Amino acid sequence: MVLLAQAVYVKRKTPRLPGAAGPTEGLVPGDGEPFRLAVLGESTVDGVGAADHEEALTGCLARELARDGRAVRWQAVGRTGANARVVRAELVPLLRPADLVVIALGVNDTIELRTAAGYRRDLLRLVLDLRGRLGPVDVLLAGVPPMSRFPALPRPLRDVLSTRSTALDHAAATLERIPGVRHLPMDPGLLDPAAFASDRFHPGPVGYARWAGTLARAVIS
Repeated sequence: MVLLAQAVYVKRKTPRLPGAAGPTEGLVPGDGEPFRLAVLGESTVDGVGAADHEEALTGCLARELARDGRAVRWQAVGRTGANARVVRAELVPLLRPADLVVIALGVNDTIELRTAAGYRRDLLRLVLDLRGRLGPVDVLLAGVPPMSRFPALPRPLRDVLSTRSTALDHAAATLERIPGVRHLPMDPGLLDPAAFASDRFHPGPVGYARWAGTLARAVIS
């Protein structure tokens, strides 16, 4: 009953921020044929907490990947509130051809108390579906954010969701056995209070920039 009451309270009191405004596709100019980046997922890909996609996850990641002078063409395909099954069914068909697909999921599946086995199965089907559409594209699975660091969540609800988010992230990591699929766990140190938007639940521009930097280093290394 305590957890249910806390969940209802958080849902009622947390400000509802809109997704990022502006185009969901863009180009960072540079040399040569553009590297094609697609980012797929939940509200973080929708850009909640940022004014536009230039300062949200996808735009920040595209600029990081362009630091070596190459051009990067980017596409953000996200939906607030989406879980892995919704992304697979409704967002994969929106993807354009890409050289790399970054998948950012797990918070909604955690809140819905999805089992680790179920989440792994959903992610596997998602990867297979997007490769069925795009061919043998490289995939980077962004780690499920450690929900122990979310300021909007009171205890004990935070502890329960933290345990579940960790379990889902470990399940996602097992997909690295698939050739061309990589998993990058999120460093909890990225999520200090300055990283969050005003709702204390989603990243703000600082959080998106930090996250994009770690993802870019994983891609480039």
